Amino acid sequence: MKKYKRLEELVNIRSGSPQFRIDETTDQSAPVYNFYGQSEIYEDLSGISSMNDDVQKKIIRTFDRVMTLNEGDLVFSLISGTASIVSGKNKGYMCTQNYLVLNPNEKVDSKYLIYLLNEDKSIQRQLQMGLQGSTVLKYSIKQVRELRIVKLPGLHIQKIIGDIYLKQLKLSALKKRVIEYEKMMLMEKLRTYK
Repeated sequence: MKKYKRLEELVNIRSGSPQFRIDETTDQSAPVYNFYGQSEIYEDLSGISSMNDDVQKKIIRTFDRVMTLNEGDLVFSLISGTASIVSGKNKGYMCTQNYLVLNPNEKVDSKYLIYLLNEDKSIQRQLQMGLQGSTVLKYSIKQVRELRIVKLPGLHIQKIIGDIYLKQLKLSALKKRVIEYEKMMLMEKLRTYK
């Protein structure tokens, strides 16, 4: 009897819209979509918004059908190997082929799966072994599908671990934010002494 399951046995995996196939238009009546990117995945994972909200977001105007994200979707970045849950702030963003949406079955808690994908040493080793690309390294959908997941704890334990993990990430991000604000305030005070 095998001691593990492949990830594709535990989740339904959908790939985002291929960017190179989307026909962009200048027609003002066409829908406009924000791209879901690395900054959004990190915001969703930490639970706090970036301090650089004035940064211009990448957008596209198209009549093509594209895959958009819903609040609560579990996304996995093929670029960074990072998983997160889409927040309400980022719902409706376009999901490109650089991201996968994972829909866990009833035996897997989404937050626990994020913990596993982001922190489990065995999964990290599997991902590192299969990196693709010459100069730009990227994970493949096949590689993610075939990730070996060892026996999962009960759903109740999964929920506890997943909740603690995400709350700890948010706490760490908030502490970092406080340090950044303190530094900015100190630098501002130092400027007044010139």
